[in-house]
Amino acid sequence: MKKILITGATGQIGSELTIALRENYGSANVVAVGHKKPASSELTQFGPYCQLDVRDAIALHQLVEENNCDTIFHLAALLSAVAEEKPQQAWDINMNGLINVLEISRLHHCAVFFPSSIAAFGPGAPAMDTPQDTVQRPTSLYGITKVSGELLCDYYYHRFAVDTRGLRYPGLVSSKALPGGGTTDYAVDIFYAAIKTRHYDCFLHADTQLDMMYMPDAINAAIKLMTADSQRLRHRNAFNVTAMSFTPQQLAAEIQKHISEFTISYSIDPVRQAIADSWPKHMNDSAARAEWDWQAEYNLAAMVEDMLAKIAAKCGNK
Repeated sequence: MKKILITGATGQIGSELTIALRENYGSANVVAVGHKKPASSELTQFGPYCQLDVRDAIALHQLVEENNCDTIFHLAALLSAVAEEKPQQAWDINMNGLINVLEISRLHHCAVFFPSSIAAFGPGAPAMDTPQDTVQRPTSLYGITKVSGELLCDYYYHRFAVDTRGLRYPGLVSSKALPGGGTTDYAVDIFYAAIKTRHYDCFLHADTQLDMMYMPDAINAAIKLMTADSQRLRHRNAFNVTAMSFTPQQLAAEIQKHISEFTISYSIDPVRQAIADSWPKHMNDSAARAEWDWQAEYNLAAMVEDMLAKIAAKCGNK
């Protein structure tokens, strides 16, 4: 990677991945792209930033050409809960945005990173120790776009030799980016509630177990995969990766070790609960470990301790 473009740079993953890549490759060599003005000035002050819609193929093509990009991290997408509210728009953004990126990469010989998700599975897949290769029949629109994206990336690799690579991310927990309409957003919201009000009302059942990952591991996984030896990659798109698996009740209990007065209640959102119930509880990431030496650094205890410290500092609490 020499000159990198990141779509969805203002999102949960993009805002942190942009900073990490600029630290590794130089600020001038990482072009951030978002559909809106960034909430943080970090993206605009310390490197190039361009506001555009990924569905605008002409503008995207011009940006890649002008900056001589050789790698694209394509993160722009509508997430699970929002996609259920706006399915046509989600399909338009998630799929037409991706095919624009793949076509531009074919023309300019760019490598492509595409993040898939646990949403790419469905209720027919094994919920525990979900294999790398198994049935994928998702019941959410977001999941459908992720499976379609995986297949499209595979097609461009086999048909046009585009160096496509991807991960199936679990739920992601970030201390920097605010929730953006995902089913696992409770695992971020809960920390703000713990710091500010000492109580959280969760939209998922107490025993809803899901795969999760702390953002520093998610960023490391993306960079590590894109710099891995291509000769070792048998799967390419999209590797299961995981770090921990827990329920809202277990997360609350871990927070209570640090904030004893913290309490949790439950007001179930049927849409997000149905989505969560269709997802794996824990994925098998042995393929990622074998093919590019993947290993997470954060477990539940380490993540909670770090999140509480960072959210407290962010909210002005000691």
